[in-house]
Amino acid sequence: MFASLSAVFTRRRGAARVAATTLVTGLVAAGALAGAGRAAADETTPGQGGATATIAGLKTYGTAVIHGATGEQQVSAGLFEMSVDGGGTLQTYCVDLHNPTQRDAKYHETPWSGTSLGVNKDAGKIRWILQNSYPQVNDLAALARKAGVRGALTEQDAAAGTQVAIWRYSDDVAVDALDPQAEQLADYLHKSARALPEPQASLVLDPPAVSGRPGERIGPVTVRTNAAGATLTPPADAATTGVRIVDGRGKEVTSASDGGQVFFEVPEDAAAGSAELTVQASTTVPVGRAFASESRSQTQILAGSSESTVSATAGATWAKEGAIPALSAARNCVEGGVDVIAANKGDEPFTFDLVGLEHTIAAGETRTITVPLQEDQAYDFTVHGPGGLTRRFTGMLDCQTQGAEPDTGTRTLTEPSPAALGSTTDTNLAETGGSGLTPLIGGIAIGLVLIGGATLIVLRRRETPAGD
Repeated sequence: MFASLSAVFTRRRGAARVAATTLVTGLVAAGALAGAGRAAADETTPGQGGATATIAGLKTYGTAVIHGATGEQQVSAGLFEMSVDGGGTLQTYCVDLHNPTQRDAKYHETPWSGTSLGVNKDAGKIRWILQNSYPQVNDLAALARKAGVRGALTEQDAAAGTQVAIWRYSDDVAVDALDPQAEQLADYLHKSARALPEPQASLVLDPPAVSGRPGERIGPVTVRTNAAGATLTPPADAATTGVRIVDGRGKEVTSASDGGQVFFEVPEDAAAGSAELTVQASTTVPVGRAFASESRSQTQILAGSSESTVSATAGATWAKEGAIPALSAARNCVEGGVDVIAANKGDEPFTFDLVGLEHTIAAGETRTITVPLQEDQAYDFTVHGPGGLTRRFTGMLDCQTQGAEPDTGTRTLTEPSPAALGSTTDTNLAETGGSGLTPLIGGIAIGLVLIGGATLIVLRRRETPAGD
């Protein structure tokens, strides 16, 4: 969910979004798409799928020096480590220098478009650095020779030099490694970098929401993964509802590979309702994938992965007649907001209000509507639909690196300065850019979000008289 550099760096979005966000203070959204059907428990719809992990700390690092208008500051620079939910370990570098890392923050694999990388023309060069340096290149003697490093290159030097080179592209900041060998590596990587495309997601389902009529195969949902195969878990109440997960020929399936298409097969006499499919796999997450947090913690980019557990979900909605919506959402840093994707596979249009604006989705139409948000704006959309459908979309928009803010010579608690080495900073907090006040900052930020909570009707189907 997440960019920014100096005041003169024009690729970052400006304050134009602030006016629009007056409509969504705190952004706790509860909506209602009125319609026939049974009530159902809330279903939380996660993000784009892939790996979910908890940050463990800064593990291999050296020292970097940031050169700013107010002087020089020394910060830790190097590799973070994360523990993957379900098993696995990730190594990452930071792509948001001045933003603190929160202790035990939860991270989700995220497309570049949902982070500051989505609006960074040099994101592909950062991926090149990752592919051509430590830890992907773990022969440090060979790396030193290729980079023209004079003297021995330690793991700490390699990690610090790689992080410094990344920061020069991710944050557009004047930064050098303190160690001469690390600085030589940073210069080599910075000057040699070439743009590479965004890597494939470890696991994603496309689309994440589908709809249709009972008696039909609803879908398809395409599995996209770099894993050899993925396991399909049918809806929890499949035994009682009769909903099956099948392939294009109607054969029930419990696994799929990359590019495989699956469908929800719903009994013809089923009442209006919804169901969810879970897909899980074990794989190494591709180098260069972004990881974003929901707790205002530094955005990370993947440098290495063990065999790790990845997962994704897709939802289906069905009804015999009327509007049949399929609803999903994704963060969009290019536009500075959250995209709400509404599809209608029914035989009637449905009309809804979104942030005070009315939209009508015709039968058979799919439309993407962007809700503009302020940077660091928390959002929580709960959407109700026919047949008891409930979809919840939560997160925080983090599209700017703190380095983009003009340097006024002073900083607030929500914009901490980098941690000076030799201070009381706990390096176990993984603070490349966070101060010793990081835990307090996180608590204040979360408190402000809670205090700012307001209710927004997100999607509400308009009642129409019979016969219209």
